[in-house]
Amino acid sequence: MEFHLLVDRVRGEFLEMPGMRLTPAQAMRLWGVDAALCQRVISALIGIEFLKWSAGGQLALADDRSR
Repeated sequence: MEFHLLVDRVRGEFLEMPGMRLTPAQAMRLWGVDAALCQRVISALIGIEFLKWSAGGQLALADDRSR
């Protein structure tokens, strides 16, 4: 899968389930990617402030108010 398509898919999943929180290992399994590609996607989405790291080391929407 092309990188930008994967990023779009991940964005869609977080928008569909705004309270979703994932560890990197869970993200790799859900997205069906290896560790390097998973890290690239995470970095890209954190870089545009779409995702953030929670205090518990999970990924969440940057503007998640469902805590």
